[in-house]
Amino acid sequence: MRGVPAWQGRRSFQHPSTVSALRANPPSPVRGEGGRVYRAVAILCFALFFLLLPALAARAEMNIQEVKSKKGVTAWLVEDHSIPLVAIRFVFDGGTAQDPAGKEGLVNLMTGLFDEGAGDLDSEGFQVKLDDAGAEMSFQAARDGIYGSMRMLSDQKDEAFGLLKLAVNRPRFDQAPIDRIRAQILSGILANERDPNTIGQQRWLRAIYGQHPYARPDEGNKDSLATITADDLRTFHKANFARGGLHVAVVGDIDAATLSGRLDEVFGDLPDKQALAPIVDVTPKLGQQLEVNYDLPQTSLQLAWPGVKRSDPDFYAAALMNEILGGSTFTSRLYEEVREKRGLAYSVSSDLVDHEHSNALLVTTATRSDRAAQTLAIVRQVVRDMADNGPSEEELAATKKYMVGAYAISNLDSSSSIAATLVELQIDDLGIDYIKRRAALINAVTLADVKAAAKKLLSSDPAVMVIGPPLVQVAGGRKG
Repeated sequence: MRGVPAWQGRRSFQHPSTVSALRANPPSPVRGEGGRVYRAVAILCFALFFLLLPALAARAEMNIQEVKSKKGVTAWLVEDHSIPLVAIRFVFDGGTAQDPAGKEGLVNLMTGLFDEGAGDLDSEGFQVKLDDAGAEMSFQAARDGIYGSMRMLSDQKDEAFGLLKLAVNRPRFDQAPIDRIRAQILSGILANERDPNTIGQQRWLRAIYGQHPYARPDEGNKDSLATITADDLRTFHKANFARGGLHVAVVGDIDAATLSGRLDEVFGDLPDKQALAPIVDVTPKLGQQLEVNYDLPQTSLQLAWPGVKRSDPDFYAAALMNEILGGSTFTSRLYEEVREKRGLAYSVSSDLVDHEHSNALLVTTATRSDRAAQTLAIVRQVVRDMADNGPSEEELAATKKYMVGAYAISNLDSSSSIAATLVELQIDDLGIDYIKRRAALINAVTLADVKAAAKKLLSSDPAVMVIGPPLVQVAGGRKG
């Protein structure tokens, strides 16, 4: 999703939208043991993959219907009457980037309050009704959107959709729940005040994004949280929750005619258009090295290069290149050089990060602090080699096969994941037939295309963040 705090939940290619940012907590290192165990796990995973492939391939052929209600609300629907469950996923454009200046954390606070009372039901009453309906409802604040979801039993959908209608249209924002949820958020902020990774990520955001809204922490800060009132929440809700910025997907035991009525029930009375503040695009500030010095046994490393927009014609070439570089857990070049050959890290990976207003390619890892400079140098060398020479024909062919085959496992393995995938396809404007076209789009990419994408994205000097003891100088007197 384009959501999640900037440079934290990343957007990746396997989920056509999401995973939207730089990871906050790089994986922990290991001293090099366990390679054979990981290879065994990899073999097992691939064996299971091929056993599951026929069933999941059928999901890739699923029928996606476009349902439009009488009031003009549109949703994508996949009917599945084999299990008496219905999953709905939706998103309103906007997100935490819309937090007013001085009231950072407003959107995040608001998403914790939709099940804390709505309509005539106070917090306890709403929770009791939700439990009685056997439904699960959640809202999440994301960088570029506010996500909501609900799973319900199909024979109790009247009660469940009624509660969702109240939450979407008439949240109460009572003072007692506001104070309680605000205290919970504040407790987390205070707990992280001395956490090196949290401090590092906050400095990283400011260094990368400057004064852009993406540089602000989604949860806000002590001062901004204290200023947020119930009226602020109501004002933002009225401006943000509108049909014009809404994307909806539904999967499960419900037909198109029934869904059409439910869409109007839940969303039909919302305003027609959103009233959002304009957000400008921002290019991450690369070519800098940020060291956050703490006496730690391990050092976390993050490196950022230019990215590519999801709508860019070079996207598929860049996605294939990224998968070969560090996207694949067990077969990527970074994994081979950093973990398998040298045992420097437990994990190392690269991701294409895509926000509405910015994008990047990110590499993250963590290693023993006395080997951080060596690890950083190797990561740079692997990336440099990819920029200069690109992948081999064999690497590209294997990666195409994997990315085509793994899509169903990554995105279509449950009703909730299908609904999430369909929402992201809508956000990216990829078309209702994208899943059918996807394999052809990947297979059309040539080796020359991938090499060009590698040179374009990886030739520049990256931004680097080091969280740990002062970086040891490597040969030649250069850092990393």
